[in-house]
Amino acid sequence: MIITGLSGSGKSTVIDVLEDSGFYCVDGLPVALLPLFLTRPFERTSAIAGLAFGMDVRERRFVQDYPGVFDSLRRDGHHLEIIFLEADEKVLLQRFSQTRRLHPLRGQTLIESIRTEKAVLGDLRAVADHVIDTTKSNVHELKTAVHRLLRSRLQRLPMRIQVMSFGYKYGPPPEADLLVDVRFLNNPYFQDRLRHLDGETPDVREFVFADPHAEPFLDKLMDWLAFVLPLYEKEGKAYLTIAVGCTGGRHRSVAMARALFERLARRHPEVGLTHRDIGQDLHHAPVAPMEP
Repeated sequence: MIITGLSGSGKSTVIDVLEDSGFYCVDGLPVALLPLFLTRPFERTSAIAGLAFGMDVRERRFVQDYPGVFDSLRRDGHHLEIIFLEADEKVLLQRFSQTRRLHPLRGQTLIESIRTEKAVLGDLRAVADHVIDTTKSNVHELKTAVHRLLRSRLQRLPMRIQVMSFGYKYGPPPEADLLVDVRFLNNPYFQDRLRHLDGETPDVREFVFADPHAEPFLDKLMDWLAFVLPLYEKEGKAYLTIAVGCTGGRHRSVAMARALFERLARRHPEVGLTHRDIGQDLHHAPVAPMEP
């Protein structure tokens, strides 16, 4: 699969989508080296959906060399599929202005470079298998368009979910996408026999879930996640961190995070569990104090 088109039209985003979907991707390979690349031994496994190459005018001889190379590969039995991306001139000007990147065709004004590139790639656009206009598309809409276009070959990898327990007195984890506060539950810290244990021990877990609000809360949390997780996956999110917090990150949050992890693991193939603050000193000074 050849990913090409106008600079600033979203080629890198398409390559990212293909890579996340199981394609082996190479961006910027000189077109003259493509036949040599394809002669190398390449392990064909079910985990690899295909090969994708990003090629455009960043390579000076691309326009001169691609017709002969592509024709030769087709004669040798290779199936080449070309995806050409483009966008309105005004939108391309705006994107280059926002990113402050130089256009590959340097030595001209930006508008002249855009128009020249469009002209020299006109023949390639004409023979492309798919033309995607990204003028009115944001990144997420472009990703959705690529998945829709290549649905039969793309293997969308499952979103990776990380459940994490933490203590609010040490600050919420910056990588968290969703914060779940369980400080309303009865606190084992005030039980002498439980204070120096943690939420992974049976005694602490039993105490936490003896609170009449614990199990119903977990049920409602799972109902909510059952609704939103597919929406995050549809949006194209690759990682989602659910952070469960209590005051010190040792008892309630650990017990609830463990229970949440066990339930999620029954439905989702990619779920992990970490306890960020389970080993913190009980008398550790708070890093980022927060209201209880």
